[in-house]
Amino acid sequence: MRTWLLFFIGGFLGFGLGIVVAASQGLTLDGHDHVMDHGGHDGHKGHMDHAPLVLPPGSDAPTLSATVIKDTKSGWNLHLTTTNFTFAPDQVNQSHQPGLGHAHVYVNDEKIARLYGPWLHIPSLPQGNVEVTVELNANTHEPLYVGDTPLRQVITVSVK
Repeated sequence: MRTWLLFFIGGFLGFGLGIVVAASQGLTLDGHDHVMDHGGHDGHKGHMDHAPLVLPPGSDAPTLSATVIKDTKSGWNLHLTTTNFTFAPDQVNQSHQPGLGHAHVYVNDEKIARLYGPWLHIPSLPQGNVEVTVELNANTHEPLYVGDTPLRQVITVSVK
């Protein structure tokens, strides 16, 4: 009985240690390597390592506009306005569907969030001139481009 008890305790502790080590390396159980999210793309460090998904220009191409507004109570509010694009959190990690996807949000080139709607509250930003970057992504996490232009916006916020 003691042998089995030690076996289960060792297995439990070993599993827990394995999870901690995997998480420290950016591996998660959702099948997505989060370390790759900071690999760098088209000379812009910190953004997806995926090749872009290039969409043809035209009246049905998605657009992105973003603003960062100081919250009256605390932090900051990021607001996105898109056209020809619908947030589809239920389809993340599935195949690309035109006009559907999500956004990735970066602060000073560090990914802070995957965004599934037009608003995000950012609790705090570091002092100084801070770059908040938003990019639209396909369900497959590839950054979306229209022609050779990324659907990405960089907003510089002065934080005192």
